[in-house]
Amino acid sequence: MKVKNNSNQSILCVIAHPDDEALGVGGTLIKHIDKGDEVNIVIFSIGETSKIKKNINPDRRLESAENWSKEVGSNIYSILNYPDQKLDTVPKLEIIQTLETIFKKIKPDIVYTHHDGDINHDHQIVSHAILTALRPMNSFNLKPEIRTFETISSTEQAPNTDKYIFKPNLYVDIENVWEKKIKALKNYNNELATYPHPRSIKSIEALAVKRGTESGLKKAEAFYIMRKIWL
Repeated sequence: MKVKNNSNQSILCVIAHPDDEALGVGGTLIKHIDKGDEVNIVIFSIGETSKIKKNINPDRRLESAENWSKEVGSNIYSILNYPDQKLDTVPKLEIIQTLETIFKKIKPDIVYTHHDGDINHDHQIVSHAILTALRPMNSFNLKPEIRTFETISSTEQAPNTDKYIFKPNLYVDIENVWEKKIKALKNYNNELATYPHPRSIKSIEALAVKRGTESGLKKAEAFYIMRKIWL
C-alpha cells in the first residue's frame, strides 16, 4: 500500500529522543514536506547522553535535532524536557494531557510515532500515551491516522514474540529521497556507528532495502497503521 497523494495535510511526528525521527521516518517526512504538507516534530526528551558517544551533551543533541529539522524543512513544535530513559517516573495522566494539548493546537491528519513493542521503554510509553490521548471518543473530536514506525537498534532488539514483533502493513517508497534522508541523518553523526552496528549507514540502508524487497520497491520505510478512521 502506498501513501495517497493528498496535499496540505498536517503531519505530526512524536518521538522519545532526537534522531528517532531521522532513523525511522525521515524519508517519509521528507516526502510529506516535498508535496507541501506541514510537518511538526514533538520530542519528549533531548537525552542526557548520546547512545553511541557518551561525552555528547544535551545541547549538542538539541543542535543536531534543530539542524536536521532545518535541513528537511520540518518544524520542531515542542521539546518537552522529560527525563531521558525515565518516562516511567512521570505520571501517565500528565503525559496524556500534555499530548492532548498539543493535538488540539496542531490538529494533525496523520501522527507518526514509535512501535509499541520497541525494547526502549520510553518508546513504548510514548506510543501507548498517543493511542490513549487519541482514543476514538476523545473530547476534542480528532481522529487522525496513527502510524507507528520501527527504530533501528530498538525495534529489532526486542524479543521475537508476537507481543513485540513489528508487523508493517504500510510501505512508503523512499528511493527518490534516499540521498536526502542520509544527508540529513548525518546531522546526527554522533549517534551513528560503524558496521555491523545497527546504527551504521550500511545497516540503515540494509533495512531500507529489506522493506523495499517486501513491497516490490528498491528502498522503503515501513509502518504499522495502529488506527485509521474513515469519515
